[in-house]
Amino acid sequence: QGVQRVAGGVQFVLTALLLAVVVFVVGLGAPSVEPANFTPFLPHGWAGVGAAVSLFVWAFAGWEVGTHISGEFSRPRRDIPLATGIALVVTGACYLVLQVVTVGALGGAAGEGQVPLLDLASLGSPRLGPIAVGIIAAVVALGVLNAYLAAFAKLGASLAANGDLPRWFAPGVEQGGVPRRALALTGGVTAVYFALMVASGLQLTPFILVHTSSMVAIYAVGMVAALRLLPRGSFGWGLAVIAAVLCAGMLALAWASLVPALVLAAAAVVVTAVRRARSRVRG
Repeated sequence: QGVQRVAGGVQFVLTALLLAVVVFVVGLGAPSVEPANFTPFLPHGWAGVGAAVSLFVWAFAGWEVGTHISGEFSRPRRDIPLATGIALVVTGACYLVLQVVTVGALGGAAGEGQVPLLDLASLGSPRLGPIAVGIIAAVVALGVLNAYLAAFAKLGASLAANGDLPRWFAPGVEQGGVPRRALALTGGVTAVYFALMVASGLQLTPFILVHTSSMVAIYAVGMVAALRLLPRGSFGWGLAVIAAVLCAGMLALAWASLVPALVLAAAAVVVTAVRRARSRVRG
């Protein structure tokens, strides 16, 4: 029935396992929460808030890849908004509780360790805590890889079918099809990205900031499009205004991380201009 059916089932199991382990870790750290650890408030000022927000986007970035496989849904107009709403509420609640317990239990030490979640889990159970964190790391990595491979493979095949990539990658774009060639392309890009990360000494923070900043830029463009497409003054239009302002604020705080995205965008504009010029000459 296609790669999406397999990916969907795997993703459901991984998500349930992740929620169970997060609840377990929060339960381990909650008894160690001290009110004094919440003072002083904003010790690093609003600049620290900006950096934290950029990293926090990592919790949500990528949910829109579900639109790339919308053709696999029998009722996409109903199911995608419903699934998105549930995911946002559950993810937001989990991260909020986890952050409150982390700061309340570890205080200033939360920013000193290499893996704050490991320090938090070790407070309640030095033996089981690290195992739980290891499970979280494995589930998160597999879950993200599972979702992105399925979505990006379909996206690559769709781009090829529309002429934005070589048409050799188009097979599998049809509903229920398996885009093996586009999947191989996605794997190749992932391997290059991983090689760059290894070459940098596995410094993850810059890569995370580049990724989240690029996603926020995409969200900002999407919100501007929504402002033009939605009926002016409607509820959806109002939400788009708020989202556009918030995205603009995050972009202002993370402008330095947008350099790679700007370079790629400039290259895309140049390639598009060259292709159009060649089409006019041939026409």
